[in-house]
Amino acid sequence: MINALRGMKDTLSPQSETYLFMIETCSKIAERYGFSFIETPILEETALFKRSVGESSDIVGKEMYQFIDKGENYVCLRPEGTAGVVRAFIQQKYDKAGEKKRFFYHGPMFRYERPQKGRLRQFHQFGVESFGEAHVREDATIILMIKEMLDAMGVGFTLEINSLGCPECMPQYRTTLVNFLSNTDGLCKDCERRKLTNPIRVLDCKNETCKTLLSNAPLIVNHLCDGCRQDFTTLRRILDQFGVAYSVNPKLVRGLDYYSKTAFEFVSNEIGAQSAIAGGGRYDRLVEFLDGKPTPGVGFA
Repeated sequence: MINALRGMKDTLSPQSETYLFMIETCSKIAERYGFSFIETPILEETALFKRSVGESSDIVGKEMYQFIDKGENYVCLRPEGTAGVVRAFIQQKYDKAGEKKRFFYHGPMFRYERPQKGRLRQFHQFGVESFGEAHVREDATIILMIKEMLDAMGVGFTLEINSLGCPECMPQYRTTLVNFLSNTDGLCKDCERRKLTNPIRVLDCKNETCKTLLSNAPLIVNHLCDGCRQDFTTLRRILDQFGVAYSVNPKLVRGLDYYSKTAFEFVSNEIGAQSAIAGGGRYDRLVEFLDGKPTPGVGFA
């Protein structure tokens, strides 16, 4: 008997009805916020994710389903949605037109990692991407939209936020962090690798020994430039005005290299070991990284 591959599951009733309800609910709310549907290919050039997600990320380093096709092209199954939407935004020349665009998408993503409760090798995401709006109110708008979606589906959550800085303040912080890490022994193998490739990722390590060793590590929130500090204050003020409960987690980082400034995560204790149910933030340099005209962007999945 031929079975489904490990970490890839059929979706049957009643789970399929729940899945459709979630997609329809999120889509209607996104449309009400001015987002339009986009569908990008499941298969993309491997280079798209190496350049956007970053070769230092776990996704590119260990988790991508990549291969060479019959045309000798290096391709992979998409591990996340943002890079493909950015590629489409540039390919349609929206960046050169200076247009503001808001998209939402949903569909399967693929990562080769250890299957466990709440985490599969083929998994489904709903996400949105907003281009062309640099003001932090767009960050707040997306957070408010996610809250509305989760409330509509009856999903309990807590919200964590942080600022990852910008090209002005991040380099100085990175130097400070690297100096701290160079005097820290006993980190796990992943953190030893991240020390050389993307040091800020060590702050998000789940290893208990690393957590202890990094308890006194310097934090980016204490090294923000005036602009980033003001934006983070504005974000918190807007969330306060709308009565959105949150906590500042100064060690919250995103797993992908393209994020800067706002980072956020909605967390649930109802789905097993992997507690994040929605996460995202700002990525003002990603369009430029993929050869487009510099365009601010922010989104979540």
